[in-house]
Amino acid sequence: MHLNPYGEYAVLLAASLADDWPADRAGIERRTRDFGMTMAFDEGDDDHARVRAVVDAWLEVVDAESQADRAAILNAQMAAAAAYPQLTDHDGEGWHLHYRDSVQTLPVVLEAVISVGTALHLAGRGMHRLGRCEAAPCRRVVVDVTRNGRQRYCSVRCANRDAVRRHRARGAAAV
Repeated sequence: MHLNPYGEYAVLLAASLADDWPADRAGIERRTRDFGMTMAFDEGDDDHARVRAVVDAWLEVVDAESQADRAAILNAQMAAAAAYPQLTDHDGEGWHLHYRDSVQTLPVVLEAVISVGTALHLAGRGMHRLGRCEAAPCRRVVVDVTRNGRQRYCSVRCANRDAVRRHRARGAAAV
């Protein structure tokens, strides 16, 4: 048996959904597969809108003003998604632990996976390891998975763009 680690993949999935929202439910489900989720989801008529609400609520964690605020928001989200852990053996993965009940609808599963995964990521790596790209005007989510914990940009492109901006600002100030 292994513990389902959630953590990094769940936070990266949430960031991917937040930054590049799929046009329909099928797109959301494809994205879950891209990030390693293998289970089948029961389908609901309002899944697309309900998952959007889960992602929007998660963005409140990303944009929290302080670490204490971040923890309080995340704790409330985990309480709303709470279910006692259960052993499961689906899709040939072997026995592992899920932090949700047996309801398999896409919004319910993602609410649990994203909130617990975010909590595990922040508790394990540091409460500062989630935010927004510092290269204005970019507002993409940054999930810091670096070794040193200092990732500030969503991509190399944004890091380079901001470095050029700073360089030009120093040159203009020197003139």
